[in-house]
Amino acid sequence: MATSANPKKTASDGGGSATNRPPQGVKFARRTSSGRVVSLPRDEDIEVPGDSSSAAAAAAQNDYMNYTVMMPPTPDNQPGGGGGEKPEGGGGGGKGERRMSVMSRNNNNNNNNKSMLVRSQTGDFDHNRWLFETKGKYGIGNAYWEDDGDAYDHDTGMSISDFMDKPWKPITRKVQISGGIISPYRLLIVIRLIGLFLFMVWRFKNPNEDAIWLWAISIVCEVWFAFSWLLDILPKVNPIDRAADLAALADKFETPSPSNPEGRSDLPGVDVFISTADPDKEPPLVTANTILSIMACEYPVEKLSIYISDDGGAILTFEAMAEAVEFAKVWVPFCRKHNIEPRNPDSYFNLKRDPTKDKKRLDFVKDRRWIKREYDEFKVRINGLPEVIKKRCDTHNKKEEMKEKMLAKEKNGGVIPPGGPNLTNPATWMADATHWPGTWFDPITDHKKGDHAGILQIMSKVPEHDPVMGQPDEKTLDFTGIDTRLPMFVYVSREKRPGYDHNKKAGAMNALVRASAILSNGPFILNLDCDHYIYNSLAIREGMCYMMDRGGDRICYIQFPQRFEGIDPSDRYANHNTVFFDGNMRALDGLQGPVYVGTGCMFRRYALYGFNPPRPREYWGIFGQYKVGAHGSHHHGIGDDEDAQQPLTADHNNPDLALPKRFGNSTMFTESIAVAEFQGRPLADHISVKNGRAPGALLGPRPPLDAPTVAEAIAVVSCWYEDKTEWGERIGWIYGSVTEDVVTGYRMHNRGWRSVYCITKRDAFRGTAPINLTDRLHQVLRWATGSVEIFFSRNNPALASRRLKFLQRIAYFNVAVYPFTSIFLVVYCFIPAMCNFTGMFIVQTLNAEFLLYLVAITVTLMLISLLEVKWARIGLEELWRNEQFWLIGGTSAHLVAVMQGLLKVIAGIEISFTLTSKSVSEDEEDIYAEMYLVKWTSLFIMPLTILVVNIIALVIGCSRQIYSVIPQWNKLFGGAFFSFWVLAHLYPFAKGLMGRKGKVPTIVYVWTGLLSITLSLLWISINPPRNAQASEGD
Repeated sequence: MATSANPKKTASDGGGSATNRPPQGVKFARRTSSGRVVSLPRDEDIEVPGDSSSAAAAAAQNDYMNYTVMMPPTPDNQPGGGGGEKPEGGGGGGKGERRMSVMSRNNNNNNNNKSMLVRSQTGDFDHNRWLFETKGKYGIGNAYWEDDGDAYDHDTGMSISDFMDKPWKPITRKVQISGGIISPYRLLIVIRLIGLFLFMVWRFKNPNEDAIWLWAISIVCEVWFAFSWLLDILPKVNPIDRAADLAALADKFETPSPSNPEGRSDLPGVDVFISTADPDKEPPLVTANTILSIMACEYPVEKLSIYISDDGGAILTFEAMAEAVEFAKVWVPFCRKHNIEPRNPDSYFNLKRDPTKDKKRLDFVKDRRWIKREYDEFKVRINGLPEVIKKRCDTHNKKEEMKEKMLAKEKNGGVIPPGGPNLTNPATWMADATHWPGTWFDPITDHKKGDHAGILQIMSKVPEHDPVMGQPDEKTLDFTGIDTRLPMFVYVSREKRPGYDHNKKAGAMNALVRASAILSNGPFILNLDCDHYIYNSLAIREGMCYMMDRGGDRICYIQFPQRFEGIDPSDRYANHNTVFFDGNMRALDGLQGPVYVGTGCMFRRYALYGFNPPRPREYWGIFGQYKVGAHGSHHHGIGDDEDAQQPLTADHNNPDLALPKRFGNSTMFTESIAVAEFQGRPLADHISVKNGRAPGALLGPRPPLDAPTVAEAIAVVSCWYEDKTEWGERIGWIYGSVTEDVVTGYRMHNRGWRSVYCITKRDAFRGTAPINLTDRLHQVLRWATGSVEIFFSRNNPALASRRLKFLQRIAYFNVAVYPFTSIFLVVYCFIPAMCNFTGMFIVQTLNAEFLLYLVAITVTLMLISLLEVKWARIGLEELWRNEQFWLIGGTSAHLVAVMQGLLKVIAGIEISFTLTSKSVSEDEEDIYAEMYLVKWTSLFIMPLTILVVNIIALVIGCSRQIYSVIPQWNKLFGGAFFSFWVLAHLYPFAKGLMGRKGKVPTIVYVWTGLLSITLSLLWISINPPRNAQASEGD
């Protein structure tokens, strides 16, 4: 601890001024749990012990005035950094000047990272940020001198009232990866890059003259692999972690203050989008559980709205959602009462742990038993809906048929004509005895997939602005003191007609964007698949921390990692994909932000509308090392301009707001844009916060919905609304690719926005993944095809603007290029077999120089992988599974994707994909039964061929050396080693072909036999036996 410059303050320090001025006083302060600073008067802190006489009291008083203040050695108080003494007696009187001098030194020394704690506007040391960074360790026993404060106020514009009112505190912070990990990691990357270059030079200078064709093929493949590795590793050089402070978020937005005396939530609204298309492949029960988990999440009810897009227009989904809303009336209050986690009822009741752990209410066991029984009945109702709807439709159709017969009888003079009228197209009926406007079970015109009316149903109305507390009820649960409100829930099925391109999921999402803008207009949008439920009820709040922190107005979306359930313990097909979600995405967060992966993403609505970010930047230079401010931002005069805290208006600075052709002809929609932008700004509660909004601006109630508003929402989901607009081209989800998610995120980054990767301690969301090999390969095929489409489109990152960082451009380019690696990978997997067949190798001889290069680049790669495992916090087994499936997918799905992409570009053949099934296993005894099911697909042909060819080549190679007069095992070693490398990677594929208990499909035997015969005949024709050659010579 450092001692202040003049620790002894006495009445005579003032140089004769003691008679005119009282001794220098001090105010002690402590910080309460709410963050406020409370002054402690001297008489409350000091008790004068002992003698009660006046002399003793005076002595005690002098003892109190002669004190020593112990100050922590923080960046504004360094040992030996104090100034001189003030002549008025404040020995700490140089405090203000001392602090400013310390800050001046910090600014002059660029290597002092504590200078980041200086407020950018005032130059003052930011006490509150230092408190946050040190977790509150600094500030204990601090003192504030009133007399010194006057000069300090004039110099800096700050006063103690700024801290006494409500101290500013950051909500999030970056956590850098340990230098002991990241520095060797970067060094090894450089070493391996140099090693690869030297190895390539050596390979070019030392061709294999005996097999020049084999050498040339291997050289081309190895050059591409080196290039591919470079594209993959460069964006990983700056991984970071982040941390969010939920308590600080609540303190800033939900704590009583002069601008918010009742402590209402000042958080912005959030619209949650759920997408589904086919109840046969996406079971309604799974979707209903997802909806229930969202309704019960910990976010202000009046600020939350939920929308489900049913792109199939199925009545089964519609009625399942209605049942879910009814069950939510008891499930949601139950979760709030007992703080349930997770809030997906199916996942909660299947937890393998003690449900009473950490539960304090005495009625929990009774409540849980009751709600479990209600949920079981809810499941029975959901699973029985198809039969109920079918019976209802049969009943109504029979009535209609009877009516038709009666009308025909009346027209025919009381005689039913021969054959009688029959309903050739039975209708699908709703519970209110009206025709279902969507898709019928027996499709007809206007009632089939791709041809039906738009449907919008508000299933749960806009909640009350004030909490609605429950009352004791003998029939249900006791929800006394529990808020029983539900968030607004809307079912949407957009209109579809023949002749209109509906653009699959992207079109459905854009329809939800428009409808939600009319009904709720939440400035933020959370996008989830129907099988991805909220596993952490605080996930939305944690994402909101980044949006609402200083600089959050430049963030276009918060991407959460995908976590999966129901995957086999060994993760045979790398479904968890932790190398990507914990490695690549964390590394991209250190650049311009992670890519959008299609689900678990919170968007800024304003960014989806195609606008530029505030204060955009451009990156110049070969590697984008020069950063400059970009022109064309929609915000003007940021800083001292008073308009920076006002909503946008359609003027010369924001001309896009006055262009209906961009957004369509809905005036109500275009008027909502400026409102959403303003509500999505951070609070202007700090002098350095730019483009903020005033505290308390979002405390008012939401306006009620009326018939014209709902009619407008239906109009904007019509099939013709997007005609002659920029929806799908620049606005919303981007069309033209099967991976619309990646393109949509790329467009935002290309405009200068940045994104954030939010990894929560408890998984934010969880979903399902295909564990069957065929389904998994088709999923990878769709992703790879989208990447090929990106490569051949105007969205190629090579054509990106200067607002995209250099390494971010490299990352996106890698996304577009990686499927082409499959061409070289397939060829390279056949090279070991060629070596074993011919007895040659890719080099002339296995000399020491070649082996040294090989060992060097292999060892450096292993060390890099180990360090990556360390900072990404993944397991070695996960890394190995990822490598195995990289080869399996690369030799199957990626290769087909390249061919499909080329066909689309050259021949214009459109590519269509089937929806990935999200149904769960019906076998309760074996939840992994789906994994053992073998479903033959053409994607198996290439990896199966590689597998068989390498096995046969190994047998031939070994046989040649065994029966050779002079065995040359060194020639076999190279080819055999690489063959084993290929076979080790294909091991999960081979297990997948065997199914359960080694039952191999007949087609596998047939294909293997055909390959064996073909290869044998080919080998005989190329290298005939010696006897045959001798007979031909005779």
